Amino acid sequence: MSPITDSLLAGFALTVLSTTVVAAPVDDLLTSYRQQGATNFSASAGKTFWNQSMRPAGSNSERSCASCHTSDLRQPGKHAVTGKEIKPLAPSVMSIRLTNPAKIKKWLKRNCEWTRGRECTPQEKADVLTYLRDL
Repeated sequence: MSPITDSLLAGFALTVLSTTVVAAPVDDLLTSYRQQGATNFSASAGKTFWNQSMRPAGSNSERSCASCHTSDLRQPGKHAVTGKEIKPLAPSVMSIRLTNPAKIKKWLKRNCEWTRGRECTPQEKADVLTYLRDL
């Protein structure tokens, strides 16, 4: 094989592998959210939720997931309070993203409480994860 063919095959293998690595933990969480009442998971609803600004009770400013992570999840973000850089969230850019269910649950809980002032519903979590998985 030529170096170009080898490179293309390696790239394809990495894409398949990273998709599989992301799919298992996310699929397990989606199954859990379905058991909690979520249905018809929607990447479109997840994207809308991601970009929707809210003003949580006690906050002086509106917030959204995109406030820190940006609306282009292939790019780095910046924490709205600390200014600390946040690495891209898209699994297509950072293959380690969405591979650890405990971290996914931890950050969904923490970030929902910060942006919404409450824990997200199983439906909201399922829609956001469906959106993120497909990036």
